[in-house]
Amino acid sequence: MADLDLHLADGVLRLTLDRPDVLNAMSAEMALALAEEVERAPSRDDVRVVVLTGAGGSFSTGADIGGDEAHERFDVRSMDVANRIVRAIVGCDRPVVAAVEGIAAGVACSAALACDLVVAHESAAFLLPFARIGFMPDGGATATVAAAVGRARAMRMALLAEPLPAPEAHAAGLVSHLAGAAEYDDVVATVVRRLAAGPPLAQAATKRAVNAATLPHLDAALERERTGQTILMRTADVAEGMRAFSEKRRPVFRGE
Repeated sequence: MADLDLHLADGVLRLTLDRPDVLNAMSAEMALALAEEVERAPSRDDVRVVVLTGAGGSFSTGADIGGDEAHERFDVRSMDVANRIVRAIVGCDRPVVAAVEGIAAGVACSAALACDLVVAHESAAFLLPFARIGFMPDGGATATVAAAVGRARAMRMALLAEPLPAPEAHAAGLVSHLAGAAEYDDVVATVVRRLAAGPPLAQAATKRAVNAATLPHLDAALERERTGQTILMRTADVAEGMRAFSEKRRPVFRGE
């Protein structure tokens, strides 16, 4: 299904971003499929937990902006799908777990950090690379990252586009679990198994309460990001940033 692999067993719906040849960069079709599956999960009696992960040892590098004239293909519809994914994750009354190996960047980073629990492999790194191509963070990251790690670290991640390695992310409170290579699969399985056996009504109520307390302005953040990105999409800086990305060179931004 649009490079999104679905597997359901024992109440666990596992959604795997499956484009390992491009580090699971999210095509428009993949992003839409992901949004639809998470939105559908609460209506399914056979789903107790949703797990979001990536194939081939990488989570995802975010939106697929490769190819010529990518800035002409990337429009507000991409923002709307990204917002759907985040709203679906936060609004889902089932626990949603991100199991992250390798890089989680861009909108994929935003989606992972919107999940209720994040199990990070020691190889994982979390990156908001938007500034590298002339954009601002989206997918709710301006709210979720700051809520987890505070304004200073959020600004560092967003403005300098520096990757945050998993051990630092765990120490900063950005992710709930850190696992070494030998125990990573077992940690993911244990977390998911405990959630699947837990009290679903209490889990849903807890999730609503914690999100209301920590992310009360998420919808406003998503709308601000949408407005900001829509404006930035029309700038020469974004066109230059995307061309430079495709050409594997450093962009030259002129504030235009």
